[in-house]
Amino acid sequence: MSEEKKQLGSIVWTDLTIPNATEVKDFYKSVIGWDSQDFSLGDYNDYVVCNEGTENAVAGICHAKGSNANIPPVWLVYVSVANVEESVAKVKALGGEVLEGPRLMDGNNFAIIKDPAGAIMAIIEN
Repeated sequence: MSEEKKQLGSIVWTDLTIPNATEVKDFYKSVIGWDSQDFSLGDYNDYVVCNEGTENAVAGICHAKGSNANIPPVWLVYVSVANVEESVAKVKALGGEVLEGPRLMDGNNFAIIKDPAGAIMAIIEN
């Protein structure tokens, strides 16, 4: 994710979290042409994917392990909010559900939410 501040309400990142990130990153390499860079998590790697021939990160492909074990296998968009704690309170008050968090990722507070219709997204304080 970029270090620069994003406009509130903007999609700032996209991740896919699945049991076998290595296999799926190769699938997207073949289908889309994405290159990948290892992102070390100690005893295993997740992946940052880039447009072919560049180092411009466009998304992440992650293993459903450790702190990501409860994340559903969807392309998860992260949307910028002013305050994750306040947004989480509104999610609950309005009939949504908090699936994960709030917790820190790369210094940014985030949470994964489900709206009353069942759609899932992440909100991130950016």
